[in-house]
Amino acid sequence: MKHKDGKYHAQPDKSFKVVPATLLVLVLCGFSFYLGGIFYSEKNRLEGKIVQDVSKTVSSPKEPAVSPLQIKSVAFPECTADYQDYTPCTDPRRWRKYGTHRLTFLERHCPPMSERKQCLVPPPDGYKPPIRWPKSRDECWYRNVPYNWINKQKSNQNWLRKQGEKFMFPGGGTMFPRGVGAYVDLMQDLIPGIKDGTVRTAIDTGCGVASWGGDLLDRGVLTVSLAPRDNHEAQVQFALERGIPAILGVISTQRLPFPSNSFDMAHCSRCLIPWTEFGGIYLLEVHRILRPGGFWVLSGPPVNYKNRWRGWNTTVEEQKSDYEKLQDLLTSMCFKMYAQKDDIAVWQKSSDNSCYNKIAGDVYPPKCDDSLEPDSAWYTPLRPCVVVPKPELKKSALGSLPKWPERLQVAPQRISNIPGGSASALKHDDSKWKVRAKHYKKLLPALGTDEIRNVMDMNTVYGGFAAAVIDDPLWVMNVVSSYATNTLPVIYDRGLIGAYHDWCEAFSTYPRTYDLLHLDSLFTAESHRCDMKYVLLEMDRILRPKGYALIRESSYFVDAIASIAKGLRWSCRKEDTEYGVTKEKVLVCQKKLWYSSNNSS
Repeated sequence: MKHKDGKYHAQPDKSFKVVPATLLVLVLCGFSFYLGGIFYSEKNRLEGKIVQDVSKTVSSPKEPAVSPLQIKSVAFPECTADYQDYTPCTDPRRWRKYGTHRLTFLERHCPPMSERKQCLVPPPDGYKPPIRWPKSRDECWYRNVPYNWINKQKSNQNWLRKQGEKFMFPGGGTMFPRGVGAYVDLMQDLIPGIKDGTVRTAIDTGCGVASWGGDLLDRGVLTVSLAPRDNHEAQVQFALERGIPAILGVISTQRLPFPSNSFDMAHCSRCLIPWTEFGGIYLLEVHRILRPGGFWVLSGPPVNYKNRWRGWNTTVEEQKSDYEKLQDLLTSMCFKMYAQKDDIAVWQKSSDNSCYNKIAGDVYPPKCDDSLEPDSAWYTPLRPCVVVPKPELKKSALGSLPKWPERLQVAPQRISNIPGGSASALKHDDSKWKVRAKHYKKLLPALGTDEIRNVMDMNTVYGGFAAAVIDDPLWVMNVVSSYATNTLPVIYDRGLIGAYHDWCEAFSTYPRTYDLLHLDSLFTAESHRCDMKYVLLEMDRILRPKGYALIRESSYFVDAIASIAKGLRWSCRKEDTEYGVTKEKVLVCQKKLWYSSNNSS
């Protein structure tokens, strides 16, 4: 045999070892069987104990044990009294950090995590539960919105007036001194679609105290009143205190949080937006959110300039020039003059795409390219270009949609753009929410009465909850997460209203503006991104004292939510869902009315 050293060696004689080797093998085999028997019996004993212990904690292989999330209850301190109207993402304390060009400081600028408040926003001294709808449309408690500035500056225009402990809303405005009713009557004569259900959704830019939107409610038109937090103090807060839909916002450098081709009508009554400046970029945003065939209504400068110019601190030549610029700009965006009388002018957005085919070459404004989704509207910059409606959306044009209220039940064309979206899916969703809403009313008898007016569905899909309570004396702000599937166009096509939002941030509204907040598995969907504590603190900020929260959530989160809610001074009870399943529960919570007891947070 050749070894590693490369030399050959003689093999030793092995014959004398054969018998002892055989004996050794037999002994070793017997010993191994003995050890194996001991090991096997001990293994059985240990496995039996393990199975017995596991069986104590696992009742059934179909329902694996998952321990609910546990959070220690923490009592949140009160914010100081000067935070009673705190709007985190539009906070005047932070305006100086941002530029004044195009009023960018009025846009959303949320505080970094290190500056986020972890305290409870107090109500003003003397706060009372709001006056109930429909009486609230005409009056509200002064102490709930204690601003004299707007009263003194706008009293001559009949916006509002202070009378004892209340603010009264006569229904006046800069362009409708005879009252909003007469103003809308004239508008209705110019746009017959307001009467017959063709026009259902509207947006009012620069809404004042939302008297226009309030009047339209009786005519079956649901309006989003929009205004920034500006020197008028609390336009949106007055609107919501009255029970009229409203949201903080400004057309500046970013798109409004609404999808394209959604509103049936847009309105500006001397809203002081410089429509023809900056290449008409503000008007291009109105064009984007207005559906084909929709109406843009303008009253105030430069409309009726021949008779009005003397009261506008300008010359007739300047106003004529402004009007011609406006008309040229609207024509270039495929708007046509629809009607005009006295101080009101109405243009209609083309529902025929042949007009947009003429926008070519060096024409301004150009068509938008495909690099930006038309519905992208969460911190999306405005662009100086025309968003051309897609030809396949022809059935979404005003006049092609069913009239209200039939359109609520008809599956819109745009539902086909949603994964899994179809007419049958919408029908199933509506049926589901009818059952749920019926159950909710058993759990919360105030739902469906005049005790609940302003409602927010914090993470809707098709607006099913809003559709289920459509006959109740309330309105619903339908919120679609900016991270979720984009279903908001379908909600608008159904004749409902809503906005995009990210619940890791504060919503664009004042404190104490909603009577009911509803959420369906929001924490299941967003807890990996958003801190539950901050979401609940935001809910507390926007919820009115004595208001309610209906929190439908996985059993995993329910106890943790209830624990945090206790620190918010809410009272909560855990209830079964309509089908009594164990994996999901409904928390019915009510916010306590309390008053500030200190001056430090």
